[in-house]
Amino acid sequence: MSQNVGHKHHIQSAVAYTGEANLRLMVVKWATVVVIAATLIASAGCSKSSNAAAAAGPPEVEVISVVQKDVPIYSEWIGTLDGMVNADIKAQVSGYLLKQNYVEGSFVKKGQVLFEIDPRPLEAVVEQSRGQLAQATGQVAQAQAQLAQAEAQVSVAEANQVRTQLDVDRYVPLMKQQAITQQDMDNATQNNLASKAQVQSAKAQVATAHAQIQAANAAVQAAKAALSTAQLNLGFTLLTSPIDGIAGQAQQQVGALVNPTSGPVTTVSTLDPIKVYFTVSEQEYLDFHRRYSTPATLDAERKQLRLELILSDGTVYPQNGSFYFADRQVNQGTGAIRVAGLFPNPASLLRPGQYGRIRTSTRTKQGALLIPQRAVTEMQGNYQVAVVDSENKIGIRNVKPSDRVGTQWIIDEGLKPGERVVAEGVQKVRPGMPVKPKPYTAPAETAGK
Repeated sequence: MSQNVGHKHHIQSAVAYTGEANLRLMVVKWATVVVIAATLIASAGCSKSSNAAAAAGPPEVEVISVVQKDVPIYSEWIGTLDGMVNADIKAQVSGYLLKQNYVEGSFVKKGQVLFEIDPRPLEAVVEQSRGQLAQATGQVAQAQAQLAQAEAQVSVAEANQVRTQLDVDRYVPLMKQQAITQQDMDNATQNNLASKAQVQSAKAQVATAHAQIQAANAAVQAAKAALSTAQLNLGFTLLTSPIDGIAGQAQQQVGALVNPTSGPVTTVSTLDPIKVYFTVSEQEYLDFHRRYSTPATLDAERKQLRLELILSDGTVYPQNGSFYFADRQVNQGTGAIRVAGLFPNPASLLRPGQYGRIRTSTRTKQGALLIPQRAVTEMQGNYQVAVVDSENKIGIRNVKPSDRVGTQWIIDEGLKPGERVVAEGVQKVRPGMPVKPKPYTAPAETAGK
């Protein structure tokens, strides 16, 4: 009985194993069929893609010929605008500001009164100086009167001396004849000596009167100088513009106490022409000057420079500027030299303190080869272009670019005039690939020098 049961169990196990094996075989067969079908489908797709690519033909690219011509090389610097003349209006006397006679930011004329300082203290000084002058003038008149009196006394003394001298001359022969006494002779001699002393005293008074006149005249001159100074200081109560120009914001208000050390009350600037300062590197300065053999040719070339001013909003100022001067020294801290240009400014559009870019052609490169910048690809410091040969096949070539001119690049090495380079579609070409070239059309916004 037990043997039959065991035999039956073995039969059931065998049947289960056989069924599992058949199931596995069927799965493998179906997987093989799926793989083969997928392979056939992929092969069919690739065949269709290849056939489509073959039917489409070579990729289309835009090409441009390498142009050779003389190209002006431009340089740009950051510029700061400043007035041609900036006159600080300062108080030269102390006093309170009574009135402001101009509109801030307006055009003022030379000699126009901008501010008024309280004149009353200085008017009092003027009157005092006039009184001192009158007093000194009176002292001159008094000294002249004393001179006239002293000169009259000299005349009287000289007349007395003549009379006493005649007495002496008359008494001498009489004394010899003993017609007069010795006492009479002595009296006449003493009188004559006294008369001579009076003459000398009178002359001394004349000299003293002359000295007094000189002192009085000196006092008059001092009083006149004091009066002139007082009148000049009184005139300084009117703060006037020394130039024609634009007057700036008032730095002091009416009622403020100003003096010569209180700083400017405003500033007036001449704006036509206006100066633009910019700094040029020492290398650029040396490169420009080494191209000219004599100071005369250098000066002539400087005068021919035409400066362009590009304003902060990107617009180009409509009038060109000219070279004005280069500073006497190179700044040791920056290694640059300061240069100034002049720009016409009849409408006063340009104002001191504005910023802009100064652009000018400093040299011309002869026979330069030009291609668009977008035709050049940079890879790890190497520059390459895709060249289309006569069979319309791509060749990748290394080039050496130098200066940029607008949207174009000057190529120093690697290209020849007339060769065609890919300007649009560089990313989809490979060496040896045939292409279908068509002329390159530059976007309108890339136009430039």
